[in-house]
Amino acid sequence: MKIAIIGVGNMGGAVCEGLFNKGMNATYQITVSDKSVEKLEQLKCQYPTLEITTDNRQAAADAGMVIVAVKPWLVKPVVEELQMNENQIYVSIAAGVDFAQLESYTGLKAQPMYRVIPNTAISDQQSMTLICKCHTTAEQDALINELFGCMGRILFIPESKMAAGTAISSCGIAYALKYIQASIQAGIELGLTAKESRDLTVQTLIGATTLLNAHGEHPCVEIEKVCTPGGITIKGINSLEHDGFTSAVIKAMKASM
Repeated sequence: MKIAIIGVGNMGGAVCEGLFNKGMNATYQITVSDKSVEKLEQLKCQYPTLEITTDNRQAAADAGMVIVAVKPWLVKPVVEELQMNENQIYVSIAAGVDFAQLESYTGLKAQPMYRVIPNTAISDQQSMTLICKCHTTAEQDALINELFGCMGRILFIPESKMAAGTAISSCGIAYALKYIQASIQAGIELGLTAKESRDLTVQTLIGATTLLNAHGEHPCVEIEKVCTPGGITIKGINSLEHDGFTSAVIKAMKASM
């Protein structure tokens, strides 16, 4: 099967890299299209077997799956230009563009469609990817599971939950990185070098997520293990709460919907 990726910005490029890094190019013919010749040539240099073109319609013409990874406001003109048919699997990577809108752009009522929202860690096979589906078969679902499941974890959810899920996983990676940035800055102020502070922060976050994945506990259980009576950690936790840390995170997530 030929897979066409339309748009190789941050997300489209990350999907392309993820597929190649997992060796999917050995099974599927991968073609990318973009208006930027420079971006295409950079990817071609990195992945010599990649097919590139600046013609979106040509890229999608004989593809079994078309992944549209352009900005939300560009989806309508790009999809209308492609003139897809009901035998093609349409994958949209555009937050906020629902199935009703996508169907109006294609003019097709029975085309198999997926809305897929990865995060940027997909290029390193560590994405948390949200997927919802419309007019698809079990075989097509298995294909999507294979392609995106090899690039991290996936979660099939109903379309009604996509906005909330996007705020947590797709936008959320930026919030996690913002915490890391703040921790590094604090470490520097406390006398550590930037590298020392970065290494300590990153490994600490890896340890925290590993604990949760290994034991399946609520975060509060692991927090309690660290907060000894009269200790320094509980002082820091209380300081975070006094300054509205939890409220600020929740507010940010809700603002992203």
